[in-house]
Amino acid sequence: MAEITLLDGGMGQELVARSGDDPTPLWATRVMIDHPGMVRDIHADYFAAGASVATTNTYAIHHDRLERFGLDPMFHALHLRALAEAHEARAAAGRGRIAGSMGPLEASYRPDLTPELAVSAPKYAEIARILAPHVDVILLETMSSVALAEGAVQGALASGRPVWLSVSVDDHDGSRLRSGEPLTDLKRLVDSYPITALLANCSVPEAMAAALAVLKPMGLPFGAYANGFTHISGNFLKDAPTVKELTHRHDLTPEKYADFAMAWVGMGATIVGGCCEVGPAHIRHLAGCLKAAGHSIA
Repeated sequence: MAEITLLDGGMGQELVARSGDDPTPLWATRVMIDHPGMVRDIHADYFAAGASVATTNTYAIHHDRLERFGLDPMFHALHLRALAEAHEARAAAGRGRIAGSMGPLEASYRPDLTPELAVSAPKYAEIARILAPHVDVILLETMSSVALAEGAVQGALASGRPVWLSVSVDDHDGSRLRSGEPLTDLKRLVDSYPITALLANCSVPEAMAAALAVLKPMGLPFGAYANGFTHISGNFLKDAPTVKELTHRHDLTPEKYADFAMAWVGMGATIVGGCCEVGPAHIRHLAGCLKAAGHSIA
C-alpha cells in the first residue's frame, strides 16, 4: 500500500457557486476582494474532507490579468491575502501542507499566447519569491505547452522550494499537451531542471490514464487531478472569457470521480486530487476510498 498526497479540489468554481456573483475574467481573484474569508472557508472544507494540501488561490494573480481591471497595484497584497487564508485554514485544521499555485500567463488553455522564455521566467520568479516564505511547495498548474512549462519552472526555482509541474492535456488524447506537443517532450525539462513531481490537471478524467502512462517512466513522483467540465469550449478560448462559457458534467459524482482516481493510484500515482468542478464531497469520498484500500494519506 502507498502513501498518498491528497490534494484539495477546485477553488474557482467553489467560489463562484458560494458567492452567487457573476463570474468575471478575473476568476477567483475578484471574489477575494468582495468576499474576504470565503477562500479560507473552502480551504477548511477541503481539510475537513481529508485533503492533505491546501492549494493557494493565486492561480490567476498575474500582472497581465490585473492590469485589464486597474487592479495591478494590488498584485502583492492579493498574493498575501490568498496565502493568509490558506494559513488560517491550515492552523485551524492543525495539519497539512500549502502549495503555492502559479497558473498560465495571459489565459488558460491558450498555448498560442505563450511568451518567450526571457519574458515568462522573470514573471514567474517574481511570484515565486512572494510565495516562497509561506508555502511548502510551488505547484505550477495547467501548463499547456513545453515553452510555458519551462518558463514557469525556471521562475519557480527562484523560490528555493520543491517544484511540482502540472500540465493540461488534450481531452481526447491524454498523451499530448493542449498545444499538440507529445507529453514525452517534457522529458527534456525533467532532465534539465530539479522538478520534484509531475502531474496532469484540468482535463477530463478520461484523458488522465494516457497522460500518466507517459509521465510514469520519467521517474518522478506523479499524479493527476482532473476537472469536471464536459470540454473546453471554443468560446472559452476567446479573449477575456468567463467560466460561463464552460459546462459542468452532471455525471461526475463523487463515486465516479473516486473510481477514476483510484485507477490512477493503481497505476502508481501518489499525488491525486481534483480540479475545477471537483468539490469537497468528491475529495471526502476519495479519502474514504484510499483509506479503505489500505493507503495512508500524508
